Amino acid sequence: MKFKKIVAFAMAIMISTPFITGCTSKSSNTKKEDKTYNIAMITDVAGVNDQSFNQSAWEGLEKAKKDLGVEVKYLESKQDADYVTNVEALVDEEANLIIGVGSKLAPTIEKAAKDYPDQKFVLVDETYENIPKNVETILFNAEQSAYLVGLIAGKMTKTDKVGFIGGMDIGVINTFKYGYMAGVNAANSSCKVESQYANSFTDQAKGKAIANQMMTNDVDVIFTAGGDVGTGAIEAIKESKKYAIGVDRDQSDLAPDNVLTSAIKRVDVGVYETVKAYVDGTFNGGASKTYGLKENAVGIPESTSKLVPKDVLDYTNEQVKKLENGEIKVPKNEEEYNASIK
Repeated sequence: MKFKKIVAFAMAIMISTPFITGCTSKSSNTKKEDKTYNIAMITDVAGVNDQSFNQSAWEGLEKAKKDLGVEVKYLESKQDADYVTNVEALVDEEANLIIGVGSKLAPTIEKAAKDYPDQKFVLVDETYENIPKNVETILFNAEQSAYLVGLIAGKMTKTDKVGFIGGMDIGVINTFKYGYMAGVNAANSSCKVESQYANSFTDQAKGKAIANQMMTNDVDVIFTAGGDVGTGAIEAIKESKKYAIGVDRDQSDLAPDNVLTSAIKRVDVGVYETVKAYVDGTFNGGASKTYGLKENAVGIPESTSKLVPKDVLDYTNEQVKKLENGEIKVPKNEEEYNASIK
């Protein structure tokens, strides 16, 4: 059964082996005007193999390497203090474009943009009131995909209790939370949403513990948005034979019989398109680009059809049309959510 309307988000390039910090990849493709472009990425503390946000960004760079012939590299950040060090290392290496992945890199990128005005930067998932002229920011309408998985959770729960586990109480995570809550409420107004933050993007044990606690309280569907915290939560959900909802990329491979769907945020699309613009000479510093349903950058994966009944998929499909037509405005924060349910 194929979910026709919602775009399938199979990754164009699958990473089959782990990558070493600071590794580089070269391509034999002919570069534009015989110029070699060096594109580098800095992960947040979740690391490049987080099965989520950072990994999706790296997949975008890998695709750019294949299609555009650029050289690509990443540096992992093991702690927040590494952000400055990694930026300075890449500036010293004369990387043409430095991409900071995640809102936690925002202060570092902003300062570096002022210190190195000739260096081009990209910030993923955050922006500034006044974007520096040498920075382009990438944003996503993640609330749209969160709304869709919320619809599914509201329809699939048997206990009328679902959960949300966030990595940290920050704007980008709350966009997922309140979009999800709005979807749950739209599909099942009797359903309650239990939410908790792990205050981490790396603590799998914490994610597992929170999920177990929620399931003890009869929560039977849990949406996670927290990097490796979510990986731990999905493991607990798998052991308890409940349902999980993944984030950022199709996470059904983590538990094929338990991951109902995933709230896709295709960071790879945003990263790839930005690198392409740089290579083509159309990089717009001082600007922000937002990706959503219309850009095929958010949504749910085709694997959703494996565990979700057709009637629920059909219902969700109808809501996709309304989202695309602007008939539904999905809240991104608590204030908008509270206003939407009055």
